[in-house]
Amino acid sequence: MIRFEDPASFAQALAELPEPDAPALDAARARQADLTKPAGSLGRLEDIAVFMAGWQRRERPRADRIRAAIFAGNHGVATRGVSAYPPEVTAQMVANFHAGGAAINALTAACGAELAIVALDLDRPTGDIACRPAMSEAECLAALNAGAAAVSDESDLALLGEMGIGNTTPAAALAAQVFGGSAQDWVGRGTGLDEAGLARKAEAVTAALALHGPYCNGAFETLRRLGGREIAAMAGAALAARHLRVPVLLDGFITCAAMAPLLADNPRFLAHCLAGHCSAEAGHVRLLERFGLDPLLHLGMRLGEGSGAAVAAQIVRSALAAHGGMATFAEAAVAGAA
Repeated sequence: MIRFEDPASFAQALAELPEPDAPALDAARARQADLTKPAGSLGRLEDIAVFMAGWQRRERPRADRIRAAIFAGNHGVATRGVSAYPPEVTAQMVANFHAGGAAINALTAACGAELAIVALDLDRPTGDIACRPAMSEAECLAALNAGAAAVSDESDLALLGEMGIGNTTPAAALAAQVFGGSAQDWVGRGTGLDEAGLARKAEAVTAALALHGPYCNGAFETLRRLGGREIAAMAGAALAARHLRVPVLLDGFITCAAMAPLLADNPRFLAHCLAGHCSAEAGHVRLLERFGLDPLLHLGMRLGEGSGAAVAAQIVRSALAAHGGMATFAEAAVAGAA
């Protein structure tokens, strides 16, 4: 199991990233070239199959064991009226997850994924980032390690998602800190905020950037000061997945914002990640552009919970079914291209 003992070990793990397996990539490309279809005719499905092969280190990758890890946390900044919903909804939705009544329950069942719900100190919201750090060093490490512990080296694919009332505010702060721009460039309506609430959100992000920006000198400090427990957990899960060579499907704005500080420290960090979808949150569009990731789906979703990643997992399964199940020209006795 991957574990970060201190900020230095987290930074070392982020600096020393494994790469995809070159022989597996070559073998998968060769297989694609020999399948009974015109070259490139399955478009991105071919690219997905090769991507998965490189991380799984096999010519014919699988998606038999998909694990969806959904992290939940509460935020001190939510008391500023930055969400259309009250903070107690986080715990209520976690109960709904466990009861099987949420969208992510239905969508993970549809794509055949195991669902893990990790609630992180819901009775202890993070600090209000507009006036203090979100977490202490120990709290941030605990969240990172909770994320790392949720990833299994037996998984073929990991889906990451979150639940946390008010968490689009720290997500906007993280995006602005890493990529620049004003609070207004990154805040959005989230779950349906009105104009007054949108203004309060922008004010909170502006205050947080002014207070913490000078001290955000690396991924750990940026997550600790501006993030949240579920946000740090997703960062820890994605980093652990990289070291376990488990490819990752990212969900929406908050999930991607959790990746931004890690990408700032190591530009190669997202090489094991696919963007599951592009949400209706404007900040998500901007993040994906800066990540250089082309999302698999554009469905206008804005729920969170890992829901977009779960739908996109069906695309990955289709890509691998074609890659592994089609016959080659020789097997089918079909003449290849001249």
